[in-house]
Amino acid sequence: MDTLASMLDGPRARGAFLLRSILTPPWSLRIQDGAPLTLVAMVRGEAWVVPDGEEAVRLGAGDVAIIRGPEPYTVADDPATPPQVVIHPGQHCASPEGEPLAQAMDLGVRTWGNSPSGSAVMLTGTYQMRGEINRRLLAALPTLLVLPDDAWDCPFIALLGDEIVKDEPGQEAVLDRLLDLLLIAVLRAWFSRPEAEAPAWYRAHSDPVVGKALRMLHNNPDHPWTVAMLAEGTGVSRAALARRFTELVGESPMAYLTGWRLALAADMLRESDATVGAVARQVGYGSSFALSTAFKRVHGVSPQDHRRRRVHEQANA
Repeated sequence: MDTLASMLDGPRARGAFLLRSILTPPWSLRIQDGAPLTLVAMVRGEAWVVPDGEEAVRLGAGDVAIIRGPEPYTVADDPATPPQVVIHPGQHCASPEGEPLAQAMDLGVRTWGNSPSGSAVMLTGTYQMRGEINRRLLAALPTLLVLPDDAWDCPFIALLGDEIVKDEPGQEAVLDRLLDLLLIAVLRAWFSRPEAEAPAWYRAHSDPVVGKALRMLHNNPDHPWTVAMLAEGTGVSRAALARRFTELVGESPMAYLTGWRLALAADMLRESDATVGAVARQVGYGSSFALSTAFKRVHGVSPQDHRRRRVHEQANA
């Protein structure tokens, strides 16, 4: 398994919020839902994305944007158009004065807007829980990235557009997986672009030595790895592997492994009912005490407190 696949494997979209919006100018949506990641695909017309405190960025037909939360932002027909709709946590929509708008703007199955024949059509997919997207991946993304239509050739937008308006058995699972596929495709295309400044762990994947070591760590995080084992597996000396890994990734092999194990543990604790001891064994710690000690050192809370936060978030979603 390569590094990007590992970053998106495991906890993924689970009942993601997906919506087709059809809008006629003037329109402006103030997004303050606190979601960790939102993907917007422009099917027809144009829109402007305006992150707070940053320059507005235009989306044309075929363009895709990834917006990293939880900071609020605005999507509008024009940056000067004042917000008419506010999207709150839980995807509750209201006017700026607080009047509910969900029923007034309902245009059918997962379709919403101010006109069924509007000039702007966009698909929106929102990952609603932070555990659905790996923390290391989120940290590698800018607040807003836009992949222009002419930068890639991908069938997933059209397929998502066809499926998003269906109301059939299992449709939620189909849409979750389509959103994941689209996200991976966008990130893969984005990271290949010079302006993307891909993270060190992504660039290192192409290195014949470090890339192999990364795959070993990602494929078997529960293995009792040492630098000597990794060096033997990659065919170089321990000193050569440690030096090359640190140069390309920005941290030592064992420091990277610790971060990866704890990231996996954090997601498992949030997305499953497995005991702390069971999670510890799955990510390479000999006991719940060992995991708890490392987890609190890095995350600042115990595994149990981390899990309780998940329950609190879900209850208030």
